[in-house]
Amino acid sequence: MQYNILWADDEIDLLKPHIMFLTNKGYGVTPVNSGADALDRIENDRFDIVFLDEMMPGMTGLETLAQIKQQQPNLPVVMITKSEEEHIMEDAIGSKIDDYLIKPLNPNQILLSVKKILENKRLVTEKTTLTYQQQFRNLATQYQDRIGHEEWADIYKKLIYWELELESSEDQGMAEVFSMQKSEANANFCKFIEEEYEDWLNDPKSDKPILSHQLMKQKVFPHLKGSDEPLFFLLIDNFRYDQWKMIQPILQDYFNIEEESSYYSILPTTTGYARNAIFSGLMPSEMERKHPQWWVSDENTPEGEEGLNNHEYDFLQKQLEMNHFNIKSSYNKILNTNQGKSLIDNFNNLLNNQLNVVVYNFVDMLSHARTDVQMIKELAPDEAAYRSITRSWFQHSPLLDFIKKVAEKKCRLILTTDHGMIRVQKPVKIIGYRETNTNLRYKHGKNLGFDDNHLMVCRKPERIFLPKPHVSTSYVFTKEDYFFAYPNNYNQYVNLYRDTFQHGGVSLEEMIIPIIDMKAK
Repeated sequence: MQYNILWADDEIDLLKPHIMFLTNKGYGVTPVNSGADALDRIENDRFDIVFLDEMMPGMTGLETLAQIKQQQPNLPVVMITKSEEEHIMEDAIGSKIDDYLIKPLNPNQILLSVKKILENKRLVTEKTTLTYQQQFRNLATQYQDRIGHEEWADIYKKLIYWELELESSEDQGMAEVFSMQKSEANANFCKFIEEEYEDWLNDPKSDKPILSHQLMKQKVFPHLKGSDEPLFFLLIDNFRYDQWKMIQPILQDYFNIEEESSYYSILPTTTGYARNAIFSGLMPSEMERKHPQWWVSDENTPEGEEGLNNHEYDFLQKQLEMNHFNIKSSYNKILNTNQGKSLIDNFNNLLNNQLNVVVYNFVDMLSHARTDVQMIKELAPDEAAYRSITRSWFQHSPLLDFIKKVAEKKCRLILTTDHGMIRVQKPVKIIGYRETNTNLRYKHGKNLGFDDNHLMVCRKPERIFLPKPHVSTSYVFTKEDYFFAYPNNYNQYVNLYRDTFQHGGVSLEEMIIPIIDMKAK
């Protein structure tokens, strides 16, 4: 493909060596002597980039730039000038130029500018593909060895890095290769969880990660000791590591990231279990035993999943008390835009508290809406589109306004979630009874009927600190991207839920959770 360059300079004859250099490199170059001539040519011909001299008689380069942007806002423009005055640079940058070159020009400097603007995507794709090919074998070797929880967290972060890098690549073949590698990694991770999870909870000597019920004590409470400054703990429900990477650049305008780390969600990876564990500092069976007045079973809860979390603040207060914190605290759960705006209106009152907990439910609502509403499925047909929707929501949400206020007051912000989610693809049959819960990624109940393939089975719930409503209660968790389907109306059920985002089971996406410690700039 030949790119066409329009070069406007009142001394264009002196630039013939540069024009010949570009022509020999395969570019088409149209020279003109003034800004007015440049605008005429743009009206009648197609160009891929404009080189524009800043110091031209008549219409200046900056005036010509303004006209070009009115006619063709997306046409790249490179400003060329003899002047190094700062105000000229600022005017040009403010007018959305794509590059800025200072005379005397160097041929390779010009070529670099052209390639950076016109061939960036191709060059990035080629380099990304080559680098990933070199890293592919290293990644595969890593997760096939016997490794621990820290290495798995590192592998997951590397996979997300490559997923985001390849997302902008035009090499679809490499994207398919990555998809297979991620699936293979998930299969190996699920084996790791099956082998290690019970030991994490029962063997004091096991090498274990921070789990949901240890999060506040390990990552939040240390900031409350010896400090009276307000601390904000923000939990965005159902928020994955890749979604964090989408909003990270936005937040870095306001905060310095002091620590970006991860912890592991307990099983089941759901709001009712994992989030209650965060705020109580207890495992589910301990919550049921110690605080039966606050623990709600998830056996067909009429209020839905959120009905399982009506006592988070009670759990938090009890955990603070057990850790000898006699402090003022607040808890706000945001379910819609109006509640988000009310939180902002009440912000100054929050500054009187040492700990402010905010739970934001938008991402969770979006994942469920994607299951229930066809339009959302169309807007978010894949992972990349889903990430894009999350970023767009965040940029225009009251949550970002709230976070800006936290930054204005120079407060610390800890951002995390309770569990992630995975886009499910493959059904696995299960037979349950009336008391069986409705989640698509895990089931518990009496006499469940299932094939052990693609499932993690727990016949002794007490070993992983889960409630046991009946003597014969067992728990089963889907692994990788599987989901449960009942034999009755099987095909209809599968068509409804395949390719939706679900949580509750065992996967990298659901279990390895970002936690970000930030201090305002």
